[in-house]
Amino acid sequence: MMALVRSAVALDAPTLDPSRRRFVGSGFRVLPRCQTEPMSAEKPAVVLLHGLTSSSNSWREVTPLLPAFDVHAPTSMGHVGGTPVERHPVAVGDLVDEVERYLDDHGLQKPHIVGHSFGGYLAIELARRGRASTVCAITPGGFWGTDDPRRTATFQRIRQGRAKAARAPKLVALLMKPAFVRRRVLTDAAGDGARVSAARAVESLYESLGCTVFEDIAFSPEFIIAPLDPLPCPVTIAWAEKDPIIAPAVYEPEARKRLPAATFETLSGLAHEPMMDAPERVAAAIHDAISAKRT
Repeated sequence: MMALVRSAVALDAPTLDPSRRRFVGSGFRVLPRCQTEPMSAEKPAVVLLHGLTSSSNSWREVTPLLPAFDVHAPTSMGHVGGTPVERHPVAVGDLVDEVERYLDDHGLQKPHIVGHSFGGYLAIELARRGRASTVCAITPGGFWGTDDPRRTATFQRIRQGRAKAARAPKLVALLMKPAFVRRRVLTDAAGDGARVSAARAVESLYESLGCTVFEDIAFSPEFIIAPLDPLPCPVTIAWAEKDPIIAPAVYEPEARKRLPAATFETLSGLAHEPMMDAPERVAAAIHDAISAKRT
C-alpha cells in the first residue's frame, strides 16, 4: 500500500546501509514530514505526486498554500518513506497501479491530480484511466522517444551524481550549509538555490540516495507518454522555463503534438524542482489548473 509518511526524518549526515537500502543514524535538526490534511466532505480532494528519487516531502511548502482542498501527498514504493520494493525490476505500470490503489483505498474516484516530473507522467496516465478530474503536470517526464540520446545522457548524469554523493554523503551535507554553495550546486533543481534551506537540500540528497527504483524507472521503455486526444479531463502542463533536466525547448513541442488539447503554462525563471524555491508560484499554477474544471 502506498505510504503516507507522517514521521520526521533525521538529516544530519545519516548513512545509507547498502545491504538494507535504508538510512541509519541521525542527528542534525529535523524537518517535519509533509502531511496529508484531514479529509472533509466539503473540500475537493487534490493528490500531489512527487518525482523520481523524491518523496512526499517535495510538497511540504506547497501543501499549506492549498487550504481549500483535502490534500493527499503519498510517497511511491521504492522511495524514502514509501513501501519497500520486494522484487526488481519494478515496472512503470506498477507505480501507476499503486497510485490507483491508493485512490481506491481512500475513496477518491476522480480527484484533482498534480504531478511533478515522473509524478507528472503518473498523473497523465491516471487521467488516461479516467481517474482524474483535472491534471496539473509540472515539468513532466515522458515526452521523449524510445531512443532519445538526451534522455539517456541526462539520467546517466544523475546516476553518476548519485554515485559520487553516496561515497561522501557527510561531506556533501556540510558543503550544503553556505547559501552561495547551494546557489551553485542546485542550479538544476532551483531557480535560486540560496532560497532553499540547507536542511531541505540535504534531505533531498538523502532521499535521492535512498531511492531503490531509479534504475528500474529512469531507463524503462515504458516511461513514455503516448498521444492522448481527446483529453479525458482538463490537463495543464506547467513547464519550468529553466529546467535543464526536462528542457521545455526540447520536450514541449512533442508534448503539444501528443496532447494537443492541453493547456501549456510557463513558470518563468524556475528550474526542475520549482517547489523548492517558489512554492507559492507552484500553488498558484495548481489553483489555475483546477479552476479550468469550473469554467
